[in-house]
Amino acid sequence: MTDTPAPTPIPAPPRDGDRLLGFTIPERNARGRIVRLDSVLDDILSAHAYPEPVARLLAEALVLAALLGNLFRPDDGQLTLQARGEAGPVSLMVADYRLGELRGYAAQDLDRRFEASDTLKGLFGEGYLAITMEQTASAERYQGIVELGGETLEEAAQGYFTNSEQLPTLVRLVAGRGADGRWLAGGMVLQFLPRGEEGQARLDVEAGHEDWAHVAALGGTLGGDELLDPALPLETLLWRLFHEEAEVRVLPAETLRRGCRCSVEHIRGVLQQFPEAERREMRNADGVIAVDCEFCSRQFLMDV
Repeated sequence: MTDTPAPTPIPAPPRDGDRLLGFTIPERNARGRIVRLDSVLDDILSAHAYPEPVARLLAEALVLAALLGNLFRPDDGQLTLQARGEAGPVSLMVADYRLGELRGYAAQDLDRRFEASDTLKGLFGEGYLAITMEQTASAERYQGIVELGGETLEEAAQGYFTNSEQLPTLVRLVAGRGADGRWLAGGMVLQFLPRGEEGQARLDVEAGHEDWAHVAALGGTLGGDELLDPALPLETLLWRLFHEEAEVRVLPAETLRRGCRCSVEHIRGVLQQFPEAERREMRNADGVIAVDCEFCSRQFLMDV
């Protein structure tokens, strides 16, 4: 009697995460970015014991920071997204992007009980959204600030582009837990570009701007479940959205990493810039200075 060979297991499809694609649609005068965060996001969130709605909001903020950081290309600096509120249980949320590195944290009221349905306004109360771009080499700094309006971060980001950038823009943000309980998040930003500024009418003020209406309608069909499916490559998503266009140019992918920049050497260098008299006041009873990193939830005891 011949033994029946065991069936060959089917390998799991590779996960497409922690990657960002840029693209342009030349004939429609549009550009965009699409991203999915996987293990990088889970690493960032697992360093803190955030309630579910806070973790979800920070995940979306990290997605937005990656999208805008890559879109605006602060090659020698960083882009920082900051949401600050009053009277809500979350007073501050920060996410920043620098050369493919992401980090973020939220300051929250630990005595507050959070509900899964908490909205952006419910978490922050009244507040503002600030997006800051810093160019290290040139010491240039640009900041746009808008009211923290809307029920979601997606709506607040739309408001930022409407009131600050004044370019037609579509923003999609989504975050949630996968089947394995790990956090995933994804998003897309799609933007209509004005024609040359010298002597020609801006496309975004021409009657109808049909190209933008067409591209925005296609982008609006992107589903949150698609963005959160790590078995679905980002290239496939772009093809699903825009395969009927005459040309879609896809830029080289950027790999994203967790990038908290705290280290003993960096913190020592910062502390050594303070006069000895001030460092003496910082030291505790054991003669060391305790420095907390909010981003990675670590404490450094410095003998400086």
